[in-house]
Amino acid sequence: MEKITFRNNQGLKLRGVFQKGTNDKLIIMCHGFRSNRSSRGRFDRFAERFQHLGYNVMRFDFGGCGESENRPLTLEAEISDLTAAIDDAVSRGFTEIALYGHSLGARVCLESYQPTYIKTMILTGAGTGPVTYDWTEEFTSSQLEELKETGYLKQPMEDLYREEIVISKQMLVDFEKVNQEVLLSSIQCPVLIVHGDQGEEEILLPLTQKGMKWLPPSSQLTIIEGAPHSFEGYLDHVEKAATNWLHKHF
Repeated sequence: MEKITFRNNQGLKLRGVFQKGTNDKLIIMCHGFRSNRSSRGRFDRFAERFQHLGYNVMRFDFGGCGESENRPLTLEAEISDLTAAIDDAVSRGFTEIALYGHSLGARVCLESYQPTYIKTMILTGAGTGPVTYDWTEEFTSSQLEELKETGYLKQPMEDLYREEIVISKQMLVDFEKVNQEVLLSSIQCPVLIVHGDQGEEEILLPLTQKGMKWLPPSSQLTIIEGAPHSFEGYLDHVEKAATNWLHKHF
């Protein structure tokens, strides 16, 4: 495993890891909101499996997360980060790339699609359309007051790499601001979307079901009964769906 560093178009230094495979294809993995490139060990596991199958794998921390340089979290910034990761991969000679995204990382994959290089996507717990969250369930009243006064809030983290992250007001708005038809109709490659049906997935799954008609007909929705948004306890099911998809489409 090789540690890598690259910059986005704002000059922010992003850090990640590269795992060398035996073929010439690359999978770029994008973590979710307030997470990092390990994704609580899930991405470590899946990356090892993908590498075993022969694929090269790149995982990185979005700016403001993990080991990457600090900045407030916004959707626009994370799209810039993934675009930079794709550019870095192309500079390394990779022209066939698959994107794997979880939760907010899945939305970033969709927003960052490049038809020249992106041959397929695997998205888990994806936000494929506008979602309104009750942020009082996620943040304290003092954090929300800080957000109201400054436009940002700080959240303490139990993370190997950092003690806190900074979330912008725009990031919370970004979850609600998306035209699903425009977003999904722009995708030309086959997409696998994996959902559970518990917790947050009860909100996200119906959105994807509504939006599948705008994705290429070769795309597929897989529902794992009983699985929560984290897919904890159901990782075998996710891994099987992902590897089967890669065998067929990548």
